[in-house]
Amino acid sequence: MRRMTWTAAMILVVALMLSACGTKDAESVVKDLDKFVNSMESYQGSGTMTLHNGQQPQSYEVDVSFQQPHYYRIKLTNKEKDITQIVLKNDDGVFVLTPKLNKVFRFQSEWPQNQGQVYLYQTLAQSIITDSSRQFASNDDAYVFDVMANYNSGSLARQKIWLNKADLSPLQVEVSDTNARVQVDVKFDTFKFDQRFDEGYFNTDANLRSESAAEQSDEPTAARPEDEEQDGITAPGDEGVGTTNNEESPVDGNSETNTNETDQDEDADTDANSSEEEDADASVGTESEPFTVMGPSYTPEGVAVLDETDIVFSGQPGQMTRYDGIYSYTLIQTQAQEQAASFMQGTIVDLGFTLGELTGGDGLQTLTWTYHGSQFRITSDNLPQVEMENVAKSVQAEMGK
Repeated sequence: MRRMTWTAAMILVVALMLSACGTKDAESVVKDLDKFVNSMESYQGSGTMTLHNGQQPQSYEVDVSFQQPHYYRIKLTNKEKDITQIVLKNDDGVFVLTPKLNKVFRFQSEWPQNQGQVYLYQTLAQSIITDSSRQFASNDDAYVFDVMANYNSGSLARQKIWLNKADLSPLQVEVSDTNARVQVDVKFDTFKFDQRFDEGYFNTDANLRSESAAEQSDEPTAARPEDEEQDGITAPGDEGVGTTNNEESPVDGNSETNTNETDQDEDADTDANSSEEEDADASVGTESEPFTVMGPSYTPEGVAVLDETDIVFSGQPGQMTRYDGIYSYTLIQTQAQEQAASFMQGTIVDLGFTLGELTGGDGLQTLTWTYHGSQFRITSDNLPQVEMENVAKSVQAEMGK
């Protein structure tokens, strides 16, 4: 009897040891993740991203690809609104493409190394690896980490990341604000490592051609260095980079930006109209679509519309709306025209559905971005960046005029 009891006890001990060996703790998973992400060559994933910062959630299909050493391609599609934007990182820089309008805008930036994105595997992995206060859980299929969010936005505080136990690929991400309300969630349908991509997969012109082919038959008109000098714009990288007309180039990136724009109010209207003739020869682009005024669904508490004015900015129709109250700011929307960019160092801001650029200093700041064929600018000397982003993310609804 004793022998049987002893044998049963030994079997139980061995079973417990084997069970323990099959269960990884947080440190083991983080160690494996760190090793894997540093040796990773490529990946491709797809899923759905939902933004919860407006009156109605906005969902986008996301397709993200990466290849060493620094090539990225992110395609964001909202089928309901027939909107597709592509963010590319290649040897020439960072580009935002709007294929339906045959337009491309260029940044000069170290993105995404200097700012993470919720749909990029490297960003998620580094968030887990660098947060020593991480919280860890495990279920049948996934390791679940609760870590600090590092998205250069004060409105995003924490995130939960689900990693597939089989290969450490991401399954789901939830990013919450300081009140623990989910602001962004991403659910991946597929995610595969060691993917091979066709030649030209990360090429700007190739992407613009292939994606816009279904919408239009014209050749893409992406600004090229040889065109820039011809149109009176110094090519990027040349000495004295800038626009000859002292204009603000309507690009969604590190363009030359007049940080005194609008002087918060009537200066914008005056400058915009006075630059109409000057900028006529500087634009390069396709035939314009009808201008549709869009407005924000979010306004900070204690702020109201002061006035609205129709304007012409850089030869394009637009509208200027001024807000006043606890915060004062100006929102300008103009029809985007493609044109060569002159570069200056700004901060790229992730708006979820596109990238924006924040310029200025401790005083006047301007957030610029493009959406659905329009370019938008918010300028203020007292509106916090978090509120700027909240307003920008909510500008997705057509306004009646």
